Amino acid sequence: MLHDREYMRGSSFDSSRSLTVTLIITLLVLFVVQACLMFYAHLPLDDWFALSVEGLKLHRYWQLLTFQFMHSVPWPWHVLFNCLALYFFGRSVEETLGRKRFLALYFASGFFGGALQLLTTWALPQHADIPVLGASAGIMGLIAAFAILFPMRDITIFIVFIPVNIRAQYLFWFLLGISAFGTLIPFDGIAHAAHLGGLLMGVAFIHWGVNSTRNWSEWNPLRRKLRREQMIRAATINPAKLRRRPQLHDTQDLPSEEFISKQVDPILDKISAHGIQSLTDRERQILQAARAKMAKR
Repeated sequence: MLHDREYMRGSSFDSSRSLTVTLIITLLVLFVVQACLMFYAHLPLDDWFALSVEGLKLHRYWQLLTFQFMHSVPWPWHVLFNCLALYFFGRSVEETLGRKRFLALYFASGFFGGALQLLTTWALPQHADIPVLGASAGIMGLIAAFAILFPMRDITIFIVFIPVNIRAQYLFWFLLGISAFGTLIPFDGIAHAAHLGGLLMGVAFIHWGVNSTRNWSEWNPLRRKLRREQMIRAATINPAKLRRRPQLHDTQDLPSEEFISKQVDPILDKISAHGIQSLTDRERQILQAARAKMAKR
Protein backbone atom coordinates (compact mmCIF):
# COMPACT_ATOMS: atom_id res chain seq x y z
CA MET A 1 0.00 0.00 0.00
CA LEU A 2 1.13 3.57 -0.63
CA HIS A 3 0.00 7.14 -0.67
CA ASP A 4 1.13 10.48 -2.03
CA ARG A 5 1.69 12.69 1.02
CA GLU A 6 1.82 15.95 -0.92
CA TYR A 7 -1.35 15.28 -2.89
CA MET A 8 -3.33 14.54 0.27
CA ARG A 9 -2.74 18.12 1.46
CA GLY A 10 -5.38 20.40 0.01
CA SER A 11 -6.04 18.91 -3.39
CA SER A 12 -8.93 20.35 -5.39
CA PHE A 13 -9.20 17.27 -7.63
CA ASP A 14 -12.79 16.49 -8.56
CA SER A 15 -13.06 12.71 -8.32
CA SER A 16 -16.65 12.74 -9.59
CA ARG A 17 -15.42 13.46 -13.13
CA SER A 18 -12.19 11.51 -12.86
CA LEU A 19 -11.13 8.96 -15.45
CA THR A 20 -8.94 7.48 -12.72
CA VAL A 21 -12.00 6.64 -10.62
CA THR A 22 -13.85 5.40 -13.71
CA LEU A 23 -10.98 3.04 -14.52
CA ILE A 24 -10.89 1.74 -10.96
CA ILE A 25 -14.63 1.02 -10.97
CA THR A 26 -14.30 -0.68 -14.37
CA LEU A 27 -11.46 -2.91 -13.16
CA LEU A 28 -13.36 -3.93 -10.04
CA VAL A 29 -16.59 -4.68 -11.91
CA LEU A 30 -14.77 -6.72 -14.56
CA PHE A 31 -12.92 -8.62 -11.84
CA VAL A 32 -16.23 -9.72 -10.32
CA VAL A 33 -17.60 -10.66 -13.76
CA GLN A 34 -14.41 -12.57 -14.59
CA ALA A 35 -14.49 -14.47 -11.29
CA CYS A 36 -18.15 -15.40 -11.70
CA LEU A 37 -17.72 -16.61 -15.28
CA MET A 38 -14.67 -18.68 -14.45
CA PHE A 39 -16.12 -20.13 -11.24
CA TYR A 40 -19.68 -20.86 -12.34
CA ALA A 41 -19.46 -21.21 -16.12
CA HIS A 42 -15.89 -22.60 -16.22
CA LEU A 43 -15.09 -20.45 -19.24
CA PRO A 44 -11.41 -20.40 -20.38
CA LEU A 45 -11.17 -16.62 -20.23
CA ASP A 46 -7.38 -16.66 -19.80
CA ASP A 47 -6.98 -18.47 -23.11
CA TRP A 48 -9.05 -15.87 -24.93
CA PHE A 49 -8.31 -12.57 -23.20
CA ALA A 50 -5.02 -12.89 -21.27
CA LEU A 51 -1.87 -12.09 -23.26
CA SER A 52 0.40 -14.84 -24.56
CA VAL A 53 2.61 -15.66 -27.50
CA GLU A 54 0.39 -18.65 -28.24
CA GLY A 55 -2.65 -16.37 -28.30
CA LEU A 56 -1.09 -14.08 -30.87
CA LYS A 57 -0.12 -17.09 -32.97
CA LEU A 58 -3.84 -17.85 -33.03
CA HIS A 59 -4.47 -14.26 -34.23
CA ARG A 60 -6.06 -13.14 -30.97
CA TYR A 61 -4.60 -9.65 -31.31
CA TRP A 62 -7.21 -8.15 -29.02
CA GLN A 63 -5.28 -9.66 -26.13
CA LEU A 64 -2.93 -6.65 -26.19
CA LEU A 65 -5.89 -4.62 -24.92
CA THR A 66 -8.00 -7.11 -22.98
CA PHE A 67 -5.20 -8.39 -20.73
CA GLN A 68 -5.11 -4.92 -19.13
CA PHE A 69 -8.64 -5.43 -17.76
CA MET A 70 -8.10 -8.92 -16.31
CA HIS A 71 -6.65 -9.95 -12.94
CA SER A 72 -5.87 -13.09 -10.99
CA VAL A 73 -8.93 -14.78 -9.51
CA PRO A 74 -10.41 -15.64 -7.10
CA TRP A 75 -8.25 -13.75 -4.58
CA PRO A 76 -8.81 -9.99 -4.93
CA TRP A 77 -5.35 -8.80 -3.83
CA HIS A 78 -4.00 -8.40 -7.36
CA VAL A 79 -6.78 -6.10 -8.52
CA LEU A 80 -6.98 -4.24 -5.19
CA PHE A 81 -3.28 -3.35 -5.11
CA ASN A 82 -3.41 -2.27 -8.75
CA CYS A 83 -6.44 -0.08 -8.01
CA LEU A 84 -4.71 1.50 -5.01
CA ALA A 85 -1.67 2.36 -7.12
CA LEU A 86 -3.91 3.68 -9.90
CA TYR A 87 -5.77 5.86 -7.40
CA PHE A 88 -2.73 7.40 -5.72
CA PHE A 89 -0.69 8.05 -8.87
CA GLY A 90 -3.40 8.45 -11.48
CA ARG A 91 -5.15 11.44 -9.91
CA SER A 92 -2.15 13.77 -10.02
CA VAL A 93 -1.14 12.66 -13.52
CA GLU A 94 -4.68 13.05 -14.85
CA GLU A 95 -5.08 16.47 -13.26
CA THR A 96 -1.78 17.62 -14.78
CA LEU A 97 -1.99 16.13 -18.28
CA GLY A 98 -5.73 16.28 -18.80
CA ARG A 99 -8.15 13.45 -19.47
CA LYS A 100 -7.18 12.67 -23.08
CA ARG A 101 -3.43 12.57 -22.50
CA PHE A 102 -3.91 10.62 -19.29
CA LEU A 103 -5.91 7.96 -21.10
CA ALA A 104 -3.43 7.87 -23.99
CA LEU A 105 -0.53 7.45 -21.55
CA TYR A 106 -2.27 4.69 -19.62
CA PHE A 107 -3.20 2.52 -22.60
CA ALA A 108 0.01 3.21 -24.53
CA SER A 109 1.99 2.04 -21.49
CA GLY A 110 -0.16 -1.05 -21.18
CA PHE A 111 0.14 -1.86 -24.89
CA PHE A 112 3.91 -1.33 -25.00
CA GLY A 113 4.39 -3.26 -21.78
CA GLY A 114 2.45 -6.18 -23.20
CA ALA A 115 4.40 -6.04 -26.45
CA LEU A 116 7.73 -6.07 -24.60
CA GLN A 117 6.56 -9.05 -22.53
CA LEU A 118 5.71 -10.94 -25.71
CA LEU A 119 9.04 -10.03 -27.30
CA THR A 120 10.94 -11.17 -24.22
CA THR A 121 9.06 -14.47 -24.06
CA TRP A 122 9.67 -15.08 -27.76
CA ALA A 123 13.34 -14.06 -27.76
CA LEU A 124 14.39 -15.81 -24.54
CA PRO A 125 13.39 -19.48 -24.58
CA GLN A 126 13.94 -19.76 -20.80
CA HIS A 127 10.85 -17.56 -20.27
CA ALA A 128 7.68 -19.63 -20.04
CA ASP A 129 4.72 -18.48 -22.12
CA ILE A 130 2.43 -17.96 -19.14
CA PRO A 131 -0.72 -15.87 -19.85
CA VAL A 132 -0.19 -12.28 -18.70
CA LEU A 133 -2.99 -10.28 -17.12
CA GLY A 134 -3.37 -7.15 -15.04
CA ALA A 135 -3.29 -3.35 -15.24
CA SER A 136 0.26 -3.10 -13.91
CA ALA A 137 1.92 -2.07 -17.18
CA GLY A 138 -0.39 0.92 -17.61
CA ILE A 139 0.04 1.86 -13.95
CA MET A 140 3.81 1.68 -14.30
CA GLY A 141 3.52 4.25 -17.09
CA LEU A 142 1.60 6.51 -14.70
CA ILE A 143 4.25 6.05 -12.01
CA ALA A 144 6.99 7.00 -14.48
CA ALA A 145 5.06 10.09 -15.55
CA PHE A 146 4.44 10.98 -11.89
CA ALA A 147 8.15 10.68 -11.11
CA ILE A 148 9.02 13.06 -13.96
CA LEU A 149 6.30 15.58 -13.13
CA PHE A 150 6.78 15.47 -9.35
CA PRO A 151 10.30 14.07 -8.75
CA MET A 152 10.67 15.47 -5.21
CA ARG A 153 7.24 14.50 -3.95
CA ASP A 154 7.24 12.10 -1.01
CA ILE A 155 5.53 8.72 -1.37
CA THR A 156 4.77 6.52 1.63
CA ILE A 157 5.05 2.81 0.88
CA PHE A 158 3.81 0.26 3.40
CA ILE A 159 6.08 -2.78 3.43
CA VAL A 160 4.62 -5.46 5.70
CA PHE A 161 2.69 -2.71 7.51
CA ILE A 162 5.89 -0.67 8.04
CA PRO A 163 5.68 2.83 6.47
CA VAL A 164 8.68 3.77 4.35
CA ASN A 165 8.96 7.26 2.87
CA ILE A 166 10.64 7.61 -0.52
CA ARG A 167 10.74 10.37 -3.11
CA ALA A 168 9.01 9.72 -6.40
CA GLN A 169 12.18 9.81 -8.48
CA TYR A 170 13.85 7.18 -6.28
CA LEU A 171 10.76 4.97 -6.40
CA PHE A 172 10.95 5.13 -10.20
CA TRP A 173 14.60 4.06 -10.29
CA PHE A 174 13.93 1.26 -7.82
CA LEU A 175 11.04 -0.09 -9.92
CA LEU A 176 13.09 0.30 -13.11
CA GLY A 177 15.96 -1.73 -11.63
CA ILE A 178 13.70 -4.49 -10.31
CA SER A 179 11.82 -4.68 -13.60
CA ALA A 180 14.99 -4.79 -15.70
CA PHE A 181 16.47 -7.55 -13.54
CA GLY A 182 13.21 -9.52 -13.59
CA THR A 183 13.08 -9.21 -17.38
CA LEU A 184 16.46 -10.93 -17.67
CA ILE A 185 16.01 -13.33 -14.75
CA PRO A 186 12.28 -13.99 -14.22
CA PHE A 187 11.14 -14.58 -10.64
CA ASP A 188 7.94 -14.67 -8.56
CA GLY A 189 5.77 -15.32 -11.63
CA ILE A 190 5.53 -11.57 -12.29
CA ALA A 191 5.53 -10.11 -15.83
CA HIS A 192 8.56 -7.90 -15.21
CA ALA A 193 9.04 -7.13 -18.89
CA ALA A 194 5.51 -5.70 -19.01
CA HIS A 195 6.36 -3.49 -16.02
CA LEU A 196 9.59 -2.40 -17.70
CA GLY A 197 7.77 -1.57 -20.92
CA GLY A 198 5.20 0.48 -19.02
CA LEU A 199 7.89 2.47 -17.22
CA LEU A 200 9.79 3.16 -20.45
CA MET A 201 6.65 4.24 -22.27
CA GLY A 202 5.77 6.59 -19.40
CA VAL A 203 9.15 8.30 -19.72
CA ALA A 204 8.90 8.48 -23.52
CA PHE A 205 5.34 9.83 -23.40
CA ILE A 206 6.25 12.74 -21.12
CA HIS A 207 9.55 13.65 -22.78
CA TRP A 208 8.63 13.17 -26.43
CA GLY A 209 4.86 13.20 -26.41
CA VAL A 210 3.88 15.97 -24.02
CA ASN A 211 7.00 18.09 -24.47
CA SER A 212 8.16 17.18 -27.97
CA THR A 213 8.64 20.83 -28.98
CA ARG A 214 9.63 22.37 -25.65
CA ASN A 215 12.47 22.09 -23.17
CA TRP A 216 11.02 20.76 -19.92
CA SER A 217 13.23 23.09 -17.87
CA GLU A 218 11.73 26.17 -19.49
CA TRP A 219 8.60 28.08 -18.43
CA ASN A 220 6.18 26.25 -20.71
CA PRO A 221 2.41 25.97 -20.17
CA LEU A 222 2.53 22.55 -18.53
CA ARG A 223 5.28 23.60 -16.15
CA ARG A 224 3.34 26.79 -15.36
CA LYS A 225 0.34 24.70 -14.42
CA LEU A 226 2.41 22.54 -12.09
CA ARG A 227 4.01 25.51 -10.37
CA ARG A 228 0.68 27.31 -10.01
CA GLU A 229 -0.67 24.18 -8.33
CA GLN A 230 2.22 24.29 -5.85
CA MET A 231 1.68 28.00 -5.30
CA ILE A 232 -2.04 27.67 -4.60
CA ARG A 233 -1.51 24.86 -2.11
CA ALA A 234 1.25 26.69 -0.27
CA ALA A 235 -0.61 30.02 -0.22
CA THR A 236 -3.74 28.51 1.30
CA ILE A 237 -2.19 26.36 4.02
CA ASN A 238 -3.27 28.71 6.81
CA PRO A 239 -4.89 31.86 5.36
CA ALA A 240 -6.34 32.96 8.73
CA LYS A 241 -2.87 33.13 10.21
CA LEU A 242 -1.51 35.05 7.23
CA ARG A 243 -4.28 37.65 7.40
CA ARG A 244 -2.95 38.71 10.79
CA ARG A 245 0.44 39.50 9.25
CA PRO A 246 1.27 42.85 7.63
CA GLN A 247 0.86 42.86 3.85
CA LEU A 248 3.87 42.94 1.54
CA HIS A 249 4.64 46.25 -0.13
CA ASP A 250 8.08 45.63 -1.66
CA THR A 251 6.69 43.40 -4.43
CA GLN A 252 3.82 45.50 -5.71
CA ASP A 253 5.80 47.49 -8.27
CA LEU A 254 7.49 44.50 -9.90
CA PRO A 255 6.13 43.32 -13.27
CA SER A 256 4.42 39.94 -13.02
CA GLU A 257 7.04 37.90 -14.91
CA GLU A 258 9.94 39.50 -13.05
CA PHE A 259 8.16 39.00 -9.75
CA ILE A 260 7.58 35.33 -10.51
CA SER A 261 11.14 34.66 -11.67
CA LYS A 262 12.86 36.55 -8.85
CA GLN A 263 10.54 36.00 -5.92
CA VAL A 264 8.32 33.00 -6.64
CA ASP A 265 10.54 30.49 -8.45
CA PRO A 266 13.04 30.13 -5.57
CA ILE A 267 10.16 29.48 -3.17
CA LEU A 268 8.64 26.83 -5.44
CA ASP A 269 12.04 25.18 -5.74
CA LYS A 270 12.18 25.16 -1.95
CA ILE A 271 8.77 23.44 -1.86
CA SER A 272 10.00 20.77 -4.28
CA ALA A 273 13.11 20.13 -2.20
CA HIS A 274 11.82 20.43 1.36
CA GLY A 275 8.01 20.48 1.25
CA ILE A 276 5.38 23.12 1.94
CA GLN A 277 5.91 22.88 5.68
CA SER A 278 9.38 24.46 5.26
CA LEU A 279 7.98 27.84 4.13
CA THR A 280 8.12 30.93 6.31
CA ASP A 281 5.18 33.30 6.77
CA ARG A 282 6.80 35.82 4.43
CA GLU A 283 7.27 33.20 1.72
CA ARG A 284 3.61 32.23 1.97
CA GLN A 285 2.67 35.90 1.69
CA ILE A 286 4.80 36.19 -1.46
CA LEU A 287 2.94 33.22 -2.96
CA GLN A 288 -0.39 34.83 -2.09
CA ALA A 289 0.74 38.04 -3.78
CA ALA A 290 1.85 36.07 -6.85
CA ARG A 291 -1.47 34.28 -6.94
CA ALA A 292 -3.27 37.63 -6.89
CA LYS A 293 -1.07 38.97 -9.71
CA MET A 294 -1.74 35.94 -11.87
CA ALA A 295 -5.47 36.19 -11.23
CA LYS A 296 -5.45 39.72 -12.65
CA ARG A 297 -4.00 38.65 -16.00
